[in-house]
Amino acid sequence: MDTTVDLDTFSSLVERPDESARRAAEERWQQLDKPRGGLGQLEELGAWLASVQGAAPVRPLGAAKVLLFAGDHGVASLGLSRAGEPGRTAERVHAVLEGTAPVAVLANRYGAEVRVVDLAVDAPEGEFPAEVTRFRVRRGSGRIDVEDALTAEEAARAFQSGVAIADEEADAGTDLVILGDLGVGSTTPAAVLIGALCGTDAAAVTGRGSGIDDHTWMVKCATVRDSLRRARPVLGDQLALLGAVGGADFAAITGFLLQAAARKLPVVLDGVVSAACALVAQRVAFRAPEWWRAGQISGEPAQAKAFDRLTLTPVQGLGVAMGEGVGALLTLPLLQAASDTLAEPADTLTVTKVTRTPKEPPRLPTAAELLGRL
Repeated sequence: MDTTVDLDTFSSLVERPDESARRAAEERWQQLDKPRGGLGQLEELGAWLASVQGAAPVRPLGAAKVLLFAGDHGVASLGLSRAGEPGRTAERVHAVLEGTAPVAVLANRYGAEVRVVDLAVDAPEGEFPAEVTRFRVRRGSGRIDVEDALTAEEAARAFQSGVAIADEEADAGTDLVILGDLGVGSTTPAAVLIGALCGTDAAAVTGRGSGIDDHTWMVKCATVRDSLRRARPVLGDQLALLGAVGGADFAAITGFLLQAAARKLPVVLDGVVSAACALVAQRVAFRAPEWWRAGQISGEPAQAKAFDRLTLTPVQGLGVAMGEGVGALLTLPLLQAASDTLAEPADTLTVTKVTRTPKEPPRLPTAAELLGRL
């Protein structure tokens, strides 16, 4: 496999969404029999869908895909997560594949498929089906406070895997991707990437992740600080940055986001991990964020900083912090509602009145009849 990656090409490959389609959608909203702005945020979501589809009327969403990139992280061995040791990621992958995980239950409810891609889960070969592991780069990753997460060759392979996955989804007719991640310890490299790219210190980007206590937060903060020192020398090379303080899942998500934008495939971002990868991708292609929506704000400080830098406003503020695409998936019904409402031509929207024939009221007996029965 050729591991040469030319990031500069993405800047020219990624175009802006169709602004004329957006304007047409905004005009169509005004034709509906409703107060101006009466549908609130649905109107803006519908206009965004029109622009990324390049179509007005909007095509109803019928092929949404939840895409989960899975990988373990060496820093989890420091006990930075209540979720446990890196091996717990494998259990979470199995739960998704078996349909018992919250993301699988919700996806089934909303009519979306779920796809899991193992990039670096700390599990033996053969743990998962072949379609899950065919892009696997390695088992786990390096502890980023003291060593690189990946070699240069592994980082390139993971990035190219993400590009290939975007091509597969675009070619398969997926019309919206709900992006998520599976991995114990993943909020730490996410905080490092965002802190490095936003130029902030460790305390400003270190969150509670899986609900850690004060002592564990301080240990995590020190880990982020040490990792930031390793990140700063390679800030100018996005692939080297992902290899140094990211991981195979981070590199793959970044490649996926860039190629999805190039293929005009819209994406809903989930938690701090997808936000971190989006921030890296923005450094490669500044137009790419126009193809993404921020699904929700989780409460992680690094995620809020990333979305602010990306100028993306979260659709919801539900505070879902578990990752796995759950927060982003909860925006799918809103996007479906926006597309369904805007898809129907305004001049054909009519209200059908149902005429009901009133029933004859029951005849009540007279007083004489009642007395006659006594």
